Amino acid sequence: MRLATAIALVPALLLASCIGRRGPPTPAGYPEAVSLLGAPLYAVERPLERRQQLEADLAVAYAAYERNPDDADALIWLGRRVAYLGRYRDAIGIFSEGIRRHPNDPRMYRHRGHRWITVREFDRAVQDLQHAARLLRGRPDTVEPDGIPNALGVPLSTLHYNVWYHLGLAHYLRGEFNQALYAFRNALAVSRNDDSRVAATDWAYMTLRRLGREEDAAAVLESIGPGMEIIENDSYYRRLLLYKGLLPPDSLLARIGDDAVTLTTQAYGVGNWHLYNGRVDEAEEIFWTVTSSEDWAPFGYIAAEADLRRMLRRRRN
Repeated sequence: MRLATAIALVPALLLASCIGRRGPPTPAGYPEAVSLLGAPLYAVERPLERRQQLEADLAVAYAAYERNPDDADALIWLGRRVAYLGRYRDAIGIFSEGIRRHPNDPRMYRHRGHRWITVREFDRAVQDLQHAARLLRGRPDTVEPDGIPNALGVPLSTLHYNVWYHLGLAHYLRGEFNQALYAFRNALAVSRNDDSRVAATDWAYMTLRRLGREEDAAAVLESIGPGMEIIENDSYYRRLLLYKGLLPPDSLLARIGDDAVTLTTQAYGVGNWHLYNGRVDEAEEIFWTVTSSEDWAPFGYIAAEADLRRMLRRRRN
């Protein structure tokens, strides 16, 4: 089956079942989301080689789904592969169909909640992720396979961790810092490795600083130091070392290069560092730099948007 045909044949019912939207897949030229600052956000064009690989992965996922459309794993991978191509609304539609078919599978809510965050619909993200957390009560944790493997090809996160981590993000982005802290602490409680710990610790630290709890924030950093075994979350690790005073801010910005995720992750941390130290203008400048990146899906980009929106609202008031 030709790749374009495989993509086009993804059943319309999957792509039309997104909550709040009915109809065919998102047409080319239409925005996937609207930024928190009111700008339309369109699917980002991937480099040719990368796009070809993602499309090949999607063709495999669709073939697996077509062989067994009632298989929850096949449906999840179809949604994940569609999302990696920037078709977030279509992915949400697929996970919505997954919820219809498998209403007690917390993974469907976990993945849809993640993509509600991507498209800036945080209320829906919180609803989905809270429901996933309820469904997980009393269930053993399981490792989640990576859609984009790290350098060692070793999956590092678990289902319980990802539910709490993404729920914390959704609350953080809504400015609900007490709820965010509760979720990030739960993520830390189920962390199995240093990569998971540094990511949850980073957001917990930032949340505590937003709450004005500087002593508690400093205590969170006590477990962080040189020599941790980091495979894929080096940007979060470097942000934490910055907060501890072990790295200068310029060292984070100097390592950005051309990678958009590294840019948004490390630069957002530097912006926060300025903000915590009372340099609001410097923080705002960096947040604007973060939101000038072409790729608008990383969490650092979304968080910078949320901070800029708060800054602009305070200025107007």
